[in-house]
Amino acid sequence: MVNVPEPGFVWTTDVAHGFVADPEDPLSAGFRRAVDAVLTDFLDRQGYELEQVGPELEPVLELARTFVGGGKRLRPAFCLWGHAAAGGDPDDRQVLAAAASLDLLHVSALVHDDLMDGSDTRRGVPAAHRQLEARHRASGWRGSPAALGQAGAVLLGDLLLMWSAEMLDVALQHFGSDQAGLARLVAHQMRTEVASGQFLDVTASFSPLDGDPQAAVDRAHRVVEYKAARYTVTRPLELGAMLHGVPERPLRRALEAYGSHVGRAFQFRDDELGVFGDEAVTGKPAGDDLREGKQTLLLAETRARLTGPALARLDVLVGDPGLDADGVQQARGLIESSGARARVDALIEEHGERGLAALDEGDLHPAGRTALERLAHAALRRDH
Repeated sequence: MVNVPEPGFVWTTDVAHGFVADPEDPLSAGFRRAVDAVLTDFLDRQGYELEQVGPELEPVLELARTFVGGGKRLRPAFCLWGHAAAGGDPDDRQVLAAAASLDLLHVSALVHDDLMDGSDTRRGVPAAHRQLEARHRASGWRGSPAALGQAGAVLLGDLLLMWSAEMLDVALQHFGSDQAGLARLVAHQMRTEVASGQFLDVTASFSPLDGDPQAAVDRAHRVVEYKAARYTVTRPLELGAMLHGVPERPLRRALEAYGSHVGRAFQFRDDELGVFGDEAVTGKPAGDDLREGKQTLLLAETRARLTGPALARLDVLVGDPGLDADGVQQARGLIESSGARARVDALIEEHGERGLAALDEGDLHPAGRTALERLAHAALRRDH
């Protein structure tokens, strides 16, 4: 028998009452608070269901709240303003709820990503698997703390993925069947693409380093398109637009081109921050991507440019989990001197410009266009 929430417990997007979307500031504090409120309300409902299972689930909800409670809310913003670009109302509370569900999907991916990468921190706090390991040690439980951390993180990520789908489905009940059906198709495609892109990324990390350097560069571009660009920008835009109805072909092409270019530029900047970012700002240890040996475009471009002892030294440094501050500086120096960082910076600018130019190719609603212009600049010119 399905548990029924206590009397008076009703999940409603009225928790975001008073929010007014502002195309001049699409990532405003008010927007982020509204997304936070909708997500908190949803997690409260899920918390009641977990309580019925037993107190053992308390750390699961606690971790979900911790990691869902942060972030830039870029994916919900692209969804909301994709809806507005197609002529929809950006103040529609059900659109806001559908958009917010994308951040549950994002946190699911982060939990799994941190586990696969062996990351110690996320958003300035210990990663989910590390927190579960610490709980094991503090409780004096049997077995391996690492095993509990790994298993718990897999299940937490899976649960967040299912909650994302549930939250979207609840929101879609308020739309017409055609709109809801189209939005679900986009969501299904987005989930498949991000998982496929993640697998491409994993295989890249284990592939031999003595292959064709240009093939590695090409693969890095492919990883970024599927793991980042479509998942972060293109599909959220498309999902939002579908909630208003099927966009005209020129508008859809414009949103797809904008999404691909802006999404790529966003990820290239993210990869650069993973090597050169300030830990106090990014919330992750400086040079963590180097220790994890992530085969990003930045690293692929570096390897394509280095030869001899310099390349051999880079391969010793990258992927060393014990890489110290001096090693991080050495690797940074090799990347800089190779010209790879300058190349990636140029690509960020190029894709940003092409993304903005794509907005001229479709008949976007003025408010939506303004917001997408602002979002492009926010995604590209960031330090965290």
